[in-house]
Amino acid sequence: MYKVTLIPGDGIGPEVAAAMVKVVESTGVDIEWEKVDAGAGVIDEYGTPLPEHVIDAIKRNKIAIKGPVTTPVGKGFKSVNVTLRQTLDLYVNLRPVKSFKGIKSRYEDIDLVIVRENTEGLYSGIEHKIGDYGAETIKIITKPACERICEFAFNYAKDNNRKKVTGVHKANIMKLSDGLFLNTFRDIASKYPDIKSDDLIVDAACMNLVINPEKYDVMVMPNLYGDIVSDLCSGLVGGLGMIPGANIGKDYAIFEAVHGSAPDIAGKNIANPTAIIQSSVMMLRYLGEQEAAAKIENALVKVFEKGENLTGDLGGNATTDEFTNEILKYI
Repeated sequence: MYKVTLIPGDGIGPEVAAAMVKVVESTGVDIEWEKVDAGAGVIDEYGTPLPEHVIDAIKRNKIAIKGPVTTPVGKGFKSVNVTLRQTLDLYVNLRPVKSFKGIKSRYEDIDLVIVRENTEGLYSGIEHKIGDYGAETIKIITKPACERICEFAFNYAKDNNRKKVTGVHKANIMKLSDGLFLNTFRDIASKYPDIKSDDLIVDAACMNLVINPEKYDVMVMPNLYGDIVSDLCSGLVGGLGMIPGANIGKDYAIFEAVHGSAPDIAGKNIANPTAIIQSSVMMLRYLGEQEAAAKIENALVKVFEKGENLTGDLGGNATTDEFTNEILKYI
């Protein structure tokens, strides 16, 4: 039996998390869920959107899955996601981006992976004001962080039969910080002669992804670029509601829906749980439960191809429950 920390989140989080639990349990994998709450909804009780007992539960179980969590904007609270990544040293943000037949999207046959450095860069959280004149954010890039994220990308490519890794940077302008990332990427690439490698300036990468996304396989990049590029790529295949995510470190892993909490539709039973269900597929693979992961993924493929009982954002008019039950038919 596995024990997994479940963070439903807020907004539509509890609804999509409940759908995911039903789908995972239908595979027969024995999981005990330890439910803990985080987000804007717990601030009045705990004075923070991320109570310490949530972090303790993740440390205890080593693995967690979470729905969307709201961090209040402009109110002094650090992002829940950023705090979890830095506190637990979850240095990899992994987002597979794949198109499905039956889902209307800009492109077909997309299958690429974004590997994002998750702990430093412009998300280091080091900021200060310069009087009333301005503000300054410090971007930190370190060689050890560059080495381990690039190593992860090439090892992921090797383990998953991927053919190419592309490093994304802005070293033409930020010659020291992004230059360090680029030089480290090239050094690591030389250790993997069987995997093709190239590099792209981030703005050119965004343009090329819109023009010819099929040219890319695994892409690795610093923190901010990974945030932007992964959202851009989600738009190629139907939006964030389709995209799973994982935050992985040496000791812990958190799998998550990367979309927002959508409070405007919370409680209406119309949310699309695909992202967190796909994240559970990543979680099961991480646990070594390959057969269960394949069951869920194959069920999603059949539901999308059939095109019945899809939620509104997927072109149908089904409720969250109806969509979930349609998936369960094929597991």
